[in-house]
Amino acid sequence: MTTTTDDLRLAADFPPATYDDWRKLVDSVLKGARFEKLVGKTYDGLEIEPIYPRAKGASPIPGRAAATPWQVMQRIDHPDPGKANTQALHDLENGTSGLELEFAGGPGARGFGIADATPETLKRVFDGILFDAGIAIAVNPVLGRENAGVNLAGFIEAKGVDPAKVDIRFNYQALSTMAVRGSTAVAWPEMEKPFAKMIGELMSRGFKGPFVLADGRPVHDAGGSEAQELAFALALAVAYLRALEAGGTALDPARSAVSFRLSADADQFLTMAKFRSIRQLWARVEQACGLAPKPVFVAAETAWRMLTQRDAYVNMLRATMATFAAGLGGANAITVLPYTLALGLPDAFARRVARNTQLVLLQESNLDKVSDPAAGSGGIEALTRQLCEAAWSLFQEIEKAGGAFAGLEQGLIQGKVAATRKLREANIAKRKDILTGASEFPNLHEASATVEDVKPVVPVPLSEAIQFDALSAMRLAAPFEALRDRSDEILKAKGERPRVFLANLGTAADFTARATFARSFFETGGIETIDFPPTPSPLPFGESPTPAEGQPL
Repeated sequence: MTTTTDDLRLAADFPPATYDDWRKLVDSVLKGARFEKLVGKTYDGLEIEPIYPRAKGASPIPGRAAATPWQVMQRIDHPDPGKANTQALHDLENGTSGLELEFAGGPGARGFGIADATPETLKRVFDGILFDAGIAIAVNPVLGRENAGVNLAGFIEAKGVDPAKVDIRFNYQALSTMAVRGSTAVAWPEMEKPFAKMIGELMSRGFKGPFVLADGRPVHDAGGSEAQELAFALALAVAYLRALEAGGTALDPARSAVSFRLSADADQFLTMAKFRSIRQLWARVEQACGLAPKPVFVAAETAWRMLTQRDAYVNMLRATMATFAAGLGGANAITVLPYTLALGLPDAFARRVARNTQLVLLQESNLDKVSDPAAGSGGIEALTRQLCEAAWSLFQEIEKAGGAFAGLEQGLIQGKVAATRKLREANIAKRKDILTGASEFPNLHEASATVEDVKPVVPVPLSEAIQFDALSAMRLAAPFEALRDRSDEILKAKGERPRVFLANLGTAADFTARATFARSFFETGGIETIDFPPTPSPLPFGESPTPAEGQPL
C-alpha cells in the first residue's frame, strides 16, 4: 500500500522574511517620505498600519464551531400576511435556513414589515411551516407589539410542537426601538419588571431562546463608528441582564437569554474585527459577573447605510463583501438586505440574489470550515484589540451615566454618534470616502431596478411621554442621489440634462485619466458630459472644435 500527500511546502524554498525586512522594502519605495504617511485611521481614531508581523500567542476566539454553517436568514417583511407566507415558503424551498420576521416600526423594518402581531396574523404568516424541522426563526417584536413572541409561542404550543425542539430567537429589543423612535411611553426602569416576567414565563414553558437582543444596528445606521456600535450593544446587553436578574432569573440562564446583532459593511477587515470584538467584550462582562465565559449568539445584517438607490446592482458586491467579512468574523446568523431595499419592497429576484449570496459563500467557498480563521493575523488581531479597548472605554462612560436608557435620555450616545456622522458626511461630500455608482463612476443612463408595487407602511403611533433625540438612520449616498433626482427633474421638464463640455486635447493617452476623473466628478451630480474627438494639438485661436456626430455643441 502506498500513501501520498498533498502537503505543498513552498515556504521552505524561500528565506524567512522578518518585519524589518518588509519595513526596509517599504522605506525604499517611500524614498525619504515618512513611514507614518502610510498609517491610516478609522473613525474611532484607531491606527491601521500598512504592514504587520504575525500576532504571537494568538488563539481562536470561541464562537461558531468549525464546519458549522451560519444560519442563512431571509427577511419576511411583506405587509400582507398571506404574501409574507408566500415569501417564507419560497425562501425555505430554495435554500434559506431561517426566517427573520420584521414588524412595521421596528429598528430594521426599513419602511415595511408585518402590520400587526395578532394570533390570526401569525397563523397566516406561518401557514404550512414546520417549526420542528430545523428552521431558525427570529421574531423581532417592537414597542407596541411586544406580544409577538408570546403569541407565536402560543401558536407553536397549540400545534403540539415541543418548545425545546424549536430554534426561535424572540429578540425582544425595547431599548433599540426607543433609540430609533426617540421616544417611549414608559421609562425603561418601569418596563424592567414586566419585561423580566415575560421572559421568565417563556423560559418556564421550555423555549431555549435567546430571548432578548442587544442590537447595535441603530448606531451603525445613524452613521456611528465601530466602537460606538459595540459599546451601545454591550450597554443594551448589560441593561437586559440586570433586568432579568432583578426579576428573579439567575445570572447563568440570564446571560444565555441574551444575543447580539451587529451591522456588517463593505469594510472587510473592520467588520471581521468588530464581530470578533463583541465576543471578547461580552466575555469580559461575564467574567465581571463571576461567570465562566461561553460562546454567545451573534447575528449579522448587511448594512443599511451602504445601500444606494442609484446603480443599485453594485449593492450586490457590497453585500457580498459584508457577508464574507461577517462569516469569517464568526457570525452565527446572517441576513443580507436585498440590493433594491433602498428603492422599495424587494421583488423575488432581489430576494433570490440575497439568499444565493450566502449560499455561494457557504457551499462553494466553504467559509464555515475553519473556526476564527483570522486568529493570528497581525492586522486583524491589532484591530480587534484596539476596538475592544475603545468600545470598553465608551461602554464605561455609558455605565457611569446610568446605563443604556440614561445614556439615550441624556443624549450622551446620540451626541457621540452625531459627531462621527458629521465627519463621515463631510468625507462623503468630498469623495474621500467613495461609493461606487453614487459618488464615483456613476451611470446616468442606467436602467432602474424593479421593486414590488407596495407602499411603505406607516407605523402605528405610540405615546411619546418621554422624548429624546432619535438615532435616525441615514444612507451615505443620499446627498448625491438628491443631485441626481434634480437632474432627472430637469431632464423631464426640458428634455435634456445640464451639460458640460470636456475639451480633450492631445492623444487618448494624454487626456483619458483626467477626462475620466472630470466625467465622474460632474456626472455624480447629474451633469452630463459632452465628449469631443481627440484633438492632437491645441486649436488655433478663435477656432471651435467640431462635435462628434449627433452631439450638440
